[in-house]
Parts: sequence; C-alpha cells; structure tokens
Amino acid sequence: MKLTFESNLVYQQEAIQAAVNLFEGQMSEESGCQYSLNENGVLDLTAGIGNRLVLSKEQILANLQKVQQQNNIPCSITLENMHFSVEMETGTGKTYVYLRTIYELNKKYGFKKFVIVVPSVPIREGVLKNLKITYEHFQTLYDNTPVRFYVYDRNKISQLRGFATGDNIEVLVINIDSFAKDENVINKPNDKLNGQEPIKFVQSVQPIVIVDEPQNMESEKRAAAISNLNPLCTLRYSATHRNRYNLIYSLNPIKAYDLGLVKQIEVDSVLEENSLNGIYVALESITASKTKITAKVSIDINDKGGVKKKSVTVRSGSDLYVLSNGREVYRNGYIVEEIDAANGCIIFSNGDILYQGQRKNDLNDEIMKFQIRRTVEEHLRKELKLNRQGIKVLSLFFVDRVANYRSYDAQGNVVDGKFAVWFKEIYNELIHKSTYQSLSKYSDKIHNGYFSQDKKGRVKDTSGETQADADTYNLIMKDKETLLDMNNPLRFIFSHTALREGWDNPNVFQICTLNETKSEIKKRQEIGRGLRLAVNQDGVRCYDRNINRLTVVANESYNDFAKALQNELQEDCGVDFSGRIKPKRNRVSVKYKKGFEADPLFLAIWEKLKAKTTYRVNYDTNTLVEKVSKEIKKMPCISAPAIRSVKTEVVISDKGISAQYKGDKISIYSSDCLIPDVLGYIQNRTELTRSTIMHILVKSERLDDLAVNPQFFMDQVVDKIKRVLQELMIEGIEYYKIGDSAYEMRLFEEQELEIYLNDFTFKVSDSDKTIYDEYVPLDSSVENTFARDCETSDQVKFYFKLPDWFKIPTPIGSYNPDWAVVFEDNKRVYFVAETKDTGTSVVDLDKLHPSERLKIHCGEEHFKQFESLKYRVINKVSELIKEY
Repeated sequence: MKLTFESNLVYQQEAIQAAVNLFEGQMSEESGCQYSLNENGVLDLTAGIGNRLVLSKEQILANLQKVQQQNNIPCSITLENMHFSVEMETGTGKTYVYLRTIYELNKKYGFKKFVIVVPSVPIREGVLKNLKITYEHFQTLYDNTPVRFYVYDRNKISQLRGFATGDNIEVLVINIDSFAKDENVINKPNDKLNGQEPIKFVQSVQPIVIVDEPQNMESEKRAAAISNLNPLCTLRYSATHRNRYNLIYSLNPIKAYDLGLVKQIEVDSVLEENSLNGIYVALESITASKTKITAKVSIDINDKGGVKKKSVTVRSGSDLYVLSNGREVYRNGYIVEEIDAANGCIIFSNGDILYQGQRKNDLNDEIMKFQIRRTVEEHLRKELKLNRQGIKVLSLFFVDRVANYRSYDAQGNVVDGKFAVWFKEIYNELIHKSTYQSLSKYSDKIHNGYFSQDKKGRVKDTSGETQADADTYNLIMKDKETLLDMNNPLRFIFSHTALREGWDNPNVFQICTLNETKSEIKKRQEIGRGLRLAVNQDGVRCYDRNINRLTVVANESYNDFAKALQNELQEDCGVDFSGRIKPKRNRVSVKYKKGFEADPLFLAIWEKLKAKTTYRVNYDTNTLVEKVSKEIKKMPCISAPAIRSVKTEVVISDKGISAQYKGDKISIYSSDCLIPDVLGYIQNRTELTRSTIMHILVKSERLDDLAVNPQFFMDQVVDKIKRVLQELMIEGIEYYKIGDSAYEMRLFEEQELEIYLNDFTFKVSDSDKTIYDEYVPLDSSVENTFARDCETSDQVKFYFKLPDWFKIPTPIGSYNPDWAVVFEDNKRVYFVAETKDTGTSVVDLDKLHPSERLKIHCGEEHFKQFESLKYRVINKVSELIKEY
C-alpha cells in the first residue's frame, strides 16, 4: 500500500507559513549566490551555489514578531542568533511540515541548500523514509521541482561537493555525532581535497539548518557544532523543546488532543489485588556517602490496619523480617549482606540479588501474563470492528529483556522466551472462540520481534544508539507500509525498550509494557509510538475519534499512570493535560434504542434534514476591489530592505588570532532594485484576473510602496486578498440539494460509537424522547444542560445529537451541526440547533472564533434549502420558545 498525504491541513499550513513568513521582503532573485573560490587556503570550487539573505536583522525581527502575534505567541525581544522554534505534538506530521517548508522556501525565495540535523539513528532513518514516501506527493504539488536528498556518509565525501555545487534543492541529512567532534572525518583535513576539511563544503553555502528534536542537542559541544555549519538560520522542530528560542508556532499536546489530531489515550491497568501472601521487595534507590551506604526498598509491612506497602531504609545487616514488623515471608534469608553502589544492587543472605528499579514479586509473572491476555483481547475486539472498514490493527509490546521473547539453547538454536510462550498460548485459546473465528486466517506469523543482533546474528539487548540498532531501525522503517497491509499476517510486534524513539506506525492501537524492572522510559515516549491517526487500506487518514483510541496496558494503576504522564507534559510543555487520559473501565458503548428508526417523530425530522447539498460561491468583483483596497490602504508603512555591516578588528597576539567588535552600520537599499512581475506573482497566488489586481492596487493608493520593498509589499497584498476573498465567498455562498443524494439511516448502526463517562455525559431517563438507549455522547457542559432540558421540557417532543458523519460542506472545511429537535406547543416546529456558550444570556456571535462564525453562516444558508426546518444558534432550550 502507499500512504497518502493531505496538502490542505490547516494546522500544518500554519506551521509552514510561520517559517516562510520570517523572510517576507526577501526577493527570490537575491536568495542565491554563485561563487568561485580559488584563494589560498580555501576550497577550490567552481560554480558553487549558496543561500544569501539580504534582509537586515531588524527586518527579520519585525517579521518574527508579526508571525508570533498571528499565532498568539509572546513576542521575542531579540533574534536569539537566528534560531526559530516550531512546537508540534508527536503524531501531527512534524517531519512532513519541515520537508514541505523546504519546498515553500525554495518556491517563494529561491533558497536551495538545506541541512537536516538529527540526534540519533532511528530519527535519521525516519527522516530518510519520509523523504522517500513524500517525494511523489511534493513533486505533484511543486511542479516537479528538482530535488536531491541523501544521508551523509563519511566514506562518500564527494557527496558534499555535489551538495555545494548543485543547482537543485539540495537536502543533506546528517547525524549530530558525525560532525560534533574534532576527530570526525568531516572535520579533518582530507588529502583528496588538497588538505581541506570537508565541512567547508557545507559552510560555504550558508545552508538553512533544520534541527529535528533539538532538545537532544543542547550541550555546549553540540550547539557549537551546529553553529559551525555556518547556517543562514536554524529551524528547530520538536514536541518537547528544552529551549523555545524564538517560538513561531505551537501545537502542544492539549491543542492536538482537543482538535482530534492524535488518538485518544485510555489506560487498562493490570494490578495485583489482595496479593499479600508472597514476597514483595523493590529496590528504589542507593545512596552512598563517604562514611556509609544505604538503600531504600519497598516491602510489605504489618500495620495496625493490616498489611501495606512501605519504603524503608536499609544498610548492611538490616533484616527485612524485623523492618516488616514480623512478616513470616521475610523470616529466612532476607538479611541485607551487601549494598553494591557500583553495580546498583543489593545482595541478601539467601543469595538473591536485586538491582535498582527491579522488584521481586511472587506474582510478577502472573501480572505480565495477564497484561498479554488483556492486550490480545482488546486487539481482537478492535479487529472485528475495524477490519470491516479496511483498517488494520497492530499491537506493540515493549520488553526490557530480549531473552524474555527470544533466546537460545546450549547448541545456539532459537527458542521462545516466556513472553512468546505465553502469547502463543493466549492467542491460540482466544482465536478458537466462536466470536473470533473470522480472524483465524491470520494465525500464521501473527507475531514477531524487532531486535538488534550481534555479529553472529543473535538478538541482544542494546542501548538504542549502537550500529547494531541501525540495521534494526532500517528493517522496521522499510516495513512501515507493509505492516499496514491487511494481507500481511503480522499483527503483534515485540520490541526492545531501546527502540522507543524513531519508530511509530499509525495503526498501533495497543501498547503493552512488559517490564521486569521499573521502566525508566517516559510515559510520553511510550505512548508516542501509537499516537498517530489510523489509516485505511488506501493509505487515507481516518479522523473518527471513535476509531482513534490508543489503549495502554500498564502494570500500574490508572491514577499513577495518568499522574506520571501529566507531570511529564507539565515539565516538558507547561500545559495541563488532566482529564484527557481515560481509564478504560469508563468506556461504554452508545447504543441506539431498539426500533428508533421507526419512531414517527424521528422519521418526521430525519426526512426533513437528511438530504445532502453542495454549494457555489458568488461575490461581486467591485465589492472585492473596494474591500481589499481599503485593507491595503490601512497596512503599516512598508520598510525598505537594509544591510547591516559589522566592523571588527583583527588582533594578532601570541595567543593566536582573535576579533574585537568595533561597531556596525545599517545601510538602506537604494530604490533601483528589480521590480518583478507584480500582477503575475499575485495572480498565481490568488487566481484573480490581472485587471482586477490592477484595480485593487491603483485604488489602494499604495503603489509607491512597491518600489520601496517589492517582495514584502506583494506578500502583504496576497494576504489581504485571501482574507477578504474567503469572507466574501462565504457571504455569497448558495447551497442546493444534490438530486436524491441523502445520508442513509444504516450509518447509525454501521458506525459503532463508544464514549468515556465524564462530567458531560448525559444518562437518558426518558428514552421515548430520543434515539439513545442509555447515554448521549456530549462534549461540553452547555450540551449537557441542553440535553437535560430537552428531556424535562414538555414542549420538546424529540431530540438527538447529530452524528459526526452528518457533515455540511463549506469552503473552510466540513461543518457538523449539534442537535435535531422536534418542538411542539400550539404548533410543531422542527429545529436544527447549534449550542454555544459565550458567557452571555444569549449567544454573542462576535465572541466566537472567526472560523466558527463563518461555518455557522454556511449552516444558515444550507438549511434555507429545507422546508419546515429552522436553524438556530442558542445556549438553552428556552430560546426556542421565541419562535411563537
């Protein structure tokens, strides 16, 4: 299968434009420079092609502040050394965004040289994979613009010459460890280059450097290495920035989650209960000082209220039997003989060794076995539901010891570890149940492990950063699309915890953590492997929240998991994620009452609103000219391009050569810069006729600004035209029904709906008045109040929430109205109601987001085509009485 990519996702476009708009005013013709460097001590290059920035730092800062204002980000005071940060939550297309930004920067400004710096092998492999699978997509979008991309290889230094001299878009992907040390090949004089350092090929072209996951490259040495690339600027992309230098766009976990751009997260906790008969010891920490060494362990103790877990401090000679207040299970053999700080372990008198983070628990194996069972059960249930929709389900198991899944006997033959044995037993038991018979065709090669190997081909535990890991990552990334194919039998993937970064798959629906030791992996890293929205067999992304649900099967309580994840998000992003992680036990099915489709009241309103529509847009050109010209006339003064010169004095001393700052000067460009084809440029970006554009420019009385700063002026005009045009199109929108096309009633039953019980959930008491058997799926308190009032009101005879698949097309995306209501007093009226809370007695449309207002206008125009049906925007049922 081939993954498809959407080119018009608003949040991605906003992130792309945030970077592109930093260079407003830069002329495309000025962005490239050719050079021939033959001076002594400099690389001998002919026809080299580099980037060139003609904007002053003051202009870049002004552009930066404008971008930040547009994206509701506090404005920067300085440029922070031309570092710019983009924050995008895991799974929202960060790599797609910065790859497309490369094409946009080339299209608009002519920049050609880009370096993508990555912190690790898996991320490097992920970037390379994305470059390959997006190539055809970008070639279609950008008229087959020539582009070359390659991964830096120290054995192919000639690639760097091609990077420096190529006249295409050149993209070099390089691992930070390949150039951060003086002894790296790229930094050492090379005989093939007349004794010059290969890195000078990169430095000479002043590349735009894209830093992927910069929080892993914040050390002084790594930061200096990136600076040594001589970047025109650095664009930094991450979900977890440590330093948000000049933040220009933010899509944090809260926004991504609330917008439905990542999967919902639920936790299925597997915990022992009343298991106080066996041994429980967990080594939490070891503390060593000059005079003593102690350890903190968690044990079960006898307490006044019964047995409970408690952390106690032990030293050599401590007896757990005494510390536990006489629990018999610790009587024999649990005296601490040694605390080994160097190896992070304690040794008991019975010979048991316990390492830091490890726990001894008689039920540990039973807990992990039950985790596997819960994961397989959840997987099979989702397969039954999603296979019908062409969506393959994958489950990911994290193991901390490879031998628990795959091991070797004395002769070197492969044998199953305990996890593989348990999995086969559980899967074979469940798949033979009648419920899952339709899935049994996938039983062959249903599971496999991705682990690094030694030189003999034997799997092993690794750190995640070794060369052995590189082959594993490569294998995983190559299989990414194959794993999504229904015909590929692999459904259950076992992976070492060291592989937690750099690999993800959109169709991971279950993550199970099987740890014999306390996991040091962050919750955010664990769930990050499964946050991407699912895709179907056509490679098309699915946005149905009822489908996009990630189940984490954890050997800890839901409260502990949720608290740990919330703390990490608070620490990483400074956002409150509480309430967005759901316990699986709170998930319930939304069932329709039996026979609702035959209810006369339901049929009466459904027949009135089920027809589908399309639209056409009309706007008056004279009005467009009038409005846009006024907006252009109100634009701030256009500043001329400027160049800053910096004077330094070269100081030669016995300590070497250094520079001293002596002052700087800003020079304004003269007005004889090349005036481009203004009408053609604006026409290509707005699709208006040249004559209309000319009328707008003349009427704006701002044509003189064109000579001051042509590119900046044209970009401002394009922005004003697009904004006004969108508003006029929606103001003049006309809907009409599409023949007999209508939403079919079978969709109610076909799309199974599940929700999490929360404060907004409404439990139906009078099912005669609605289509629901028990629960109404709601998203806010105003909806909950509306549903409650509908049920108690004598005037409301029937009501239901319009399902997610009931959508009205608009020029700015689909619109899903809220409610269908049958209202009756002296006469019967059929309503479609949109419920909004603006903090006022009646809904104040001016307080809504502009896109919400525009969609509501489209809703009004849509429902004008439906007889005896009224569309209203309200915040309470009582407002419907105004119709009488």
